[in-house]
Amino acid sequence: MSKSTLENFYNAFKSHDAKQMGSCYHKDVVFNDPAFKNLSHDQVKAMWEMLIERSNGVLTIDFHSVLGDNEMAQCTWEAEYLFSKTGNEVHNIIHATMRFKDGLIVEHTDQFDFWRWSGMALGLPGKLLGWTPYLKSKVRKMAMSSLHKYMQTK
Repeated sequence: MSKSTLENFYNAFKSHDAKQMGSCYHKDVVFNDPAFKNLSHDQVKAMWEMLIERSNGVLTIDFHSVLGDNEMAQCTWEAEYLFSKTGNEVHNIIHATMRFKDGLIVEHTDQFDFWRWSGMALGLPGKLLGWTPYLKSKVRKMAMSSLHKYMQTK
């Protein structure tokens, strides 16, 4: 059952096991969230690895409200961590939707309140500008740049 794939994914995330998380993805996966757009299989695996590595062990994950079947599942997950660029504490609440193929995640979309997140992660600039397309675009560019640099070191 593919709903169990979602549960395996988040249990691996709770354990900071990026390799196990990556094994839950189909080779044709596409990942999207407010910071990362249209990530491929290798990119999404590297993104989770990078985020876990940069958390320096200060990352708490919880998930709940799991609904789904063999084709699609969703849940709410929460992450508490220190944002690596500022050291600010973040408690992000994310709604995840996953579509499955061959029992693996082929489409993964995370949605969260970007303005709320940017206020916590970036402090005053995020509180003032988090609602603007300018800041969203800037964060996306920085996130993708960080991911590309990280992948070049691996």
